[in-house]
Amino acid sequence: MDKIQQIQDWLVKNKQDMALISDPKTIQYLTSFYSDPIERVLMLVVFKDSEPFIFAPALEVQAIKETGFSHPVYGYLDHENPWKMIADQIHSRQVSENAVAIEKTSLVVDRIEKLQSVLPDSHFDLNLTPFIEQMRLIKSNDEIEKLKIAGKWADFAFKQGFEAARQGVAESAVAAKLEFDLKNEGIMEMSFDTLVQAGAHAAEPHGATSTRKIENNQLVLFDLGTVWDGYISDASRTVAIGKPDDKSMDIYKVCLEAQLTAQSAVKPGMTAEELDKIARDVIDKAGYGEYFIHRLGHGMGMSEHEFPSIMEGNKMELQPGMCFSIEPGIYIPEVAGVRIEDCVYVTENGCEPFTHTTKELQYVD
Repeated sequence: MDKIQQIQDWLVKNKQDMALISDPKTIQYLTSFYSDPIERVLMLVVFKDSEPFIFAPALEVQAIKETGFSHPVYGYLDHENPWKMIADQIHSRQVSENAVAIEKTSLVVDRIEKLQSVLPDSHFDLNLTPFIEQMRLIKSNDEIEKLKIAGKWADFAFKQGFEAARQGVAESAVAAKLEFDLKNEGIMEMSFDTLVQAGAHAAEPHGATSTRKIENNQLVLFDLGTVWDGYISDASRTVAIGKPDDKSMDIYKVCLEAQLTAQSAVKPGMTAEELDKIARDVIDKAGYGEYFIHRLGHGMGMSEHEFPSIMEGNKMELQPGMCFSIEPGIYIPEVAGVRIEDCVYVTENGCEPFTHTTKELQYVD
């Protein structure tokens, strides 16, 4: 069924007159058009029984039409009032405007207030986000093929990054080299900022690549991903420069066991929290439980973090076609950090990864 038709059916079922869709990734999922409008307004308006339209900055109109979107597209200039113009287009359709569904996770307070000012008789009570999450939860064969290609380029990026990682080279130089090599191959976009962290710096799970130089006898953590036709890859590997100390090596061994054990355990019908516990038990048993400080994984597809979370408390059952990361990590401040990650898709009897770079410890210098 057409994706917009699914939204319309949901509106009818939930007694909503229209949906105002504002998340650029949701708009991309529904229409194939993506742009981050920054401070400008980009919105897909879907009615339960009337033709939808996209409202966008004027400079985006032609690009939207070139995607093959077959419904009206309206643009506005920077000096014009976009909220009034959206309301005018809604009014012109002479449809009921009382019940309006919105994406509550993306529509900020300032914008909902502006909509309320131009649609004073409308009620913005129902959250569309959970339905969108369910739509995106199970990937089609076509989506999985795109994710596989994105994974292939992540493997290429690891290879180039490992070759660049040497004693005395800055983390930032390694990241720049692998991204340069990707661009030379026509891969122009990363899923997120490439992360290269050496030694104790890797004990900051959400740290950033810095100008620190890689030292001998350190572990170096890579976390990266590429974009292919709107779909992303996301993977982490940790490699060795020289001969890291025994503590670092033990951390690596335990983290690898946790990742491999969890990945091999995936099967339809198990819950997300059961999978998280499998990896966590390995790390707890080794005495590092307090240093595994995030969930085991997150959904992925068009975005690097999608629904659902693979974590304690989530009793959602895994189903074929679900895609998510498996990324245990051990982070000991001022000592070392290790994370090993593959994103996978659930099959009828297990799972398959999108990335295939070896997870056995590589000595790259």
